Amino acid sequence: MKSLMTATALLIAAGSASVAQEMTVTKAAELGGQIGAAETFTGTAYVAPVFGPDMHDVSAGHVTFLPGARSAWHTHPAGQKLVVTSGTGWTQERGQEKILIEAGDVVWCPPGVEHWHGATDTTAMSHYAIQANVDGSAVTWGDHVSDEDYHGE
Repeated sequence: MKSLMTATALLIAAGSASVAQEMTVTKAAELGGQIGAAETFTGTAYVAPVFGPDMHDVSAGHVTFLPGARSAWHTHPAGQKLVVTSGTGWTQERGQEKILIEAGDVVWCPPGVEHWHGATDTTAMSHYAIQANVDGSAVTWGDHVSDEDYHGE
């Protein structure tokens, strides 16, 4: 009886293994990217998807801002994490002082907090932007960041 139970357990385990999902690798060359839309960015920003909302509705993009480039004001319904990968940039919450961000820094923008991020006026900056969809949307865009806000005037 014990060997029959063992054999049955092995057959069930073998059947389960055959329906298990497999790892996938997406090569960087397959990811593509594009210049950020003029409606949502000032200056030149290159936006490259890293992964779509296939992991509990979480997506990520790698964004590179040339000097002077920045996002428009925006909010995220589930918040957003920024992981700065190179360069130096700025981020700012509406009504607060702008903050210098550098390679290795991680920024948490809570849900619904209006903010922007981008390069400084003299240096480029790249970051991963990670956010989740809520009711089919990961971001709500607002107006462009004025030169006065960007320069802290």
